[in-house]
Amino acid sequence: MQKIIHRENDRGHVDFGWLKSAHSFSFGQYFDPEKINFGALRVLNDDQVEGGQGFGRHGHDNMEIVSIPLEGMLSHQDSMGNVRNIETGEVQIMSAGKGVKHSEFNGDQKDLVKFLQIWVIPNEMNLTPGYDQKSYLHLDRHNRFATIVSPDSSDPDTVHIHQDAYFSLADLDEGNTVSYTVHSERNGMYLFVLEGKVKVASETLSRRDAIGIYDSKKMEITADYNAKLLLIEVPMF
Repeated sequence: MQKIIHRENDRGHVDFGWLKSAHSFSFGQYFDPEKINFGALRVLNDDQVEGGQGFGRHGHDNMEIVSIPLEGMLSHQDSMGNVRNIETGEVQIMSAGKGVKHSEFNGDQKDLVKFLQIWVIPNEMNLTPGYDQKSYLHLDRHNRFATIVSPDSSDPDTVHIHQDAYFSLADLDEGNTVSYTVHSERNGMYLFVLEGKVKVASETLSRRDAIGIYDSKKMEITADYNAKLLLIEVPMF
């Protein structure tokens, strides 16, 4: 088993007034040669945007872009014709493929929106751009993982990603243990602690800490306090 630890305070932090963001991997003005990616996982930005503010129209290509609101609502528009609001309890994916333009704004004029934006390198270049959005509130996440992103386009509970990647959420009660097994031995697991405190692979992780584990089939997580978890499984190439 191989592991890497990313502590909350070691992330790249930027503050533009309207936007505050913490970068788990090199992004924009933040560069760390030791934090370029974890396998196919390229970006994990922990963003908060002031009311009525946001990202103007801009372009992407050849990237799978997942957005998960944690508080509030995002308003999304893109060159594919999608005009959507993404609320807390929903997950959105935009497959940029051969090229797409979009904008993303706080859908509320007063309250903050807090969300994760996550980029995964696709398994094929220059695909036709695509969009998907679903609620995961009906899924049972109590002391178990519920998958919200997967490569299975026929799964009604997940948004489809063009990569052998899986995103799963869990709400873990204090003292409980949950395990996760990879779908493929070539994949690694990146656990991001949204809230609470857990023990993983002899490490104690607190809010917004992360651990990446690879060359291992399974990860076991025990909650020291009630915890909310995001686990991202990706190929390690």
